[in-house]
Amino acid sequence: MLRTAIRQTFLVGALMLFATSAALAAPGGKTTSSSSISLATAAAGTSGVTGPSYGGTVTFNVSTDATTQPFVHLQCTQNGTLVAEGWQAWFYGAVGTQTFTLGPTPAWQSGAADCTAYLENWDNYGTKGKISVLASTSFHVNG
Repeated sequence: MLRTAIRQTFLVGALMLFATSAALAAPGGKTTSSSSISLATAAAGTSGVTGPSYGGTVTFNVSTDATTQPFVHLQCTQNGTLVAEGWQAWFYGAVGTQTFTLGPTPAWQSGAADCTAYLENWDNYGTKGKISVLASTSFHVNG
């Protein structure tokens, strides 16, 4: 009787573990993760307009369970031409600030732009040479 109860308890535990693993698995057997990035603040720039503007700074709200050391990659374009690009480590203990300045750059001397921020996972960069984009957000910068 005791052996039967132990076997049943083990079987129930194993089934619960399998069900939990299956619930986390995406099609193809890969586990899913939750990641997001959104514009948090935009400090005043030179235009005097609310929202992100040329000469101001931006930062982001970032959340991910895919890595403990995410990076944010920002690209800004004017008329489809890349005018600004930068990366920031987005984890405790990283060097640098978690803000980006919106110009000037040699290619971006004034005016409005469109920017996209990518939340990236660099965990496998050294071994597999690939950076994974986990989430992204886009916003307009006033001139």
